[in-house]
Amino acid sequence: MVNRLGLAWLLAGALGAQPVARHSPEWLRDGVIYEVNTRTFSAAGNFRGVTEQLPRLKELGVNILWLMPVHPVGRERSKGTLGSPYAVRDYFAINPDYGTAEDLRRLVTEAHRGGFKVIIDIVANHTAWDSVMMKTPAFYKHDAAGKIISPVPDWADVAGLDYGNPELRTYMTRMLVYWIREFDLDGFRCDVAGMVPTDFWEHARAELEKVKPAIMMLAEWHSPDLVAKAFDLDYSWPLHSKMTDVFENGTAPAADLRKEWDEERRVYPKGALHLRFSDNHDEKRAIARFGERGALAASALMFTLDGVPMLYNGMEVGDTTESGAPALFERLPVFWQIGERRPEFAEFYRMLIPLRRAHAALRQGETEWLGNSDPDRVVTYVRRGGGEEFLVAINCSNRGYGGRLQVAGSDWKEETHSKSGGSVAELQLAAWEFRIFHRVY
Repeated sequence: MVNRLGLAWLLAGALGAQPVARHSPEWLRDGVIYEVNTRTFSAAGNFRGVTEQLPRLKELGVNILWLMPVHPVGRERSKGTLGSPYAVRDYFAINPDYGTAEDLRRLVTEAHRGGFKVIIDIVANHTAWDSVMMKTPAFYKHDAAGKIISPVPDWADVAGLDYGNPELRTYMTRMLVYWIREFDLDGFRCDVAGMVPTDFWEHARAELEKVKPAIMMLAEWHSPDLVAKAFDLDYSWPLHSKMTDVFENGTAPAADLRKEWDEERRVYPKGALHLRFSDNHDEKRAIARFGERGALAASALMFTLDGVPMLYNGMEVGDTTESGAPALFERLPVFWQIGERRPEFAEFYRMLIPLRRAHAALRQGETEWLGNSDPDRVVTYVRRGGGEEFLVAINCSNRGYGGRLQVAGSDWKEETHSKSGGSVAELQLAAWEFRIFHRVY
């Protein structure tokens, strides 16, 4: 979302002191997040449909499951046939379409048994118009005439909450604690987190850690102040936008990806984590925006950069079923069978996720960007740590590349199965091709 720099970070930068981000659990720093839209993930469209696929997800290599909102959906002023899952009617209840509290507990228990962590979506900025909280109008924002209003004019299906009310803060903190305590969850993904005051999140985090210390908090926003005390990571929205300019629109050179990454490093606390993604429920599918080969190249970028990568359900088979509005308000199940037509997607993730999880250099290593002879179309960088390093080269265009790469040494072993040939120094890349090389030093 919008980049909103806190005054504290600007002052710290002026004084030459870089704040330090909170230290996140190692399982998060080493993790791969998988976003589940319960409504569309399985034929059943419920928690049991997710539980049944846990063995497949384990084999895929993801280890953190994010469930989109599990709460009842509002009907008043709702959008589409089913309404948005982000228009919550009752924060303390479960959408009956997904099952019961026991179904969710079983899902979490089985996931934990399989080595997964589980987080759920929390929509703390607004509710549905028929929310149970409407019994307390003082919880909401009002216009000059005293009418409850939406947080943003075109979000007509939801009503904005007023965090100037201390009683609302107490209610929402109690709600967050309830889900951790009652369902043994491992944290939350927090929708439009920057539209809720940072000091609320910081207080809520402190209360949550009294119940379960090693939780994670993901902010759907992009702002340095959020990752100081409240959140473990946020969305790398600017990098995602720049990736779209490079891969889909061709309106920016590939070198701008590095510039965006550098800017992120400059303004954020030292050690800050970011969610790396090329697809999610708010966007058109990556495969629709970038094409099949472009979507894989974009995933190669997101899975080899620093930060925590994310898969949105269906990406692993090359699914093209739409997920953003208006599809967000309907039931359009993932078409899993498309994987038979696009086997390269399954092959890609079977190669890249285990590679990342097996090597600390790809998960938590340093990143060094390398020069090449066509920076308008190609990005090249090294991930280094633990006595080894990986060289990543990605062609962000639909034209082949052959040129020099500014890298030392010749003892590189290729991890990808390229047919392009050529050495690391004299690199060859087909259109949209990525190549990964490894060496021990």
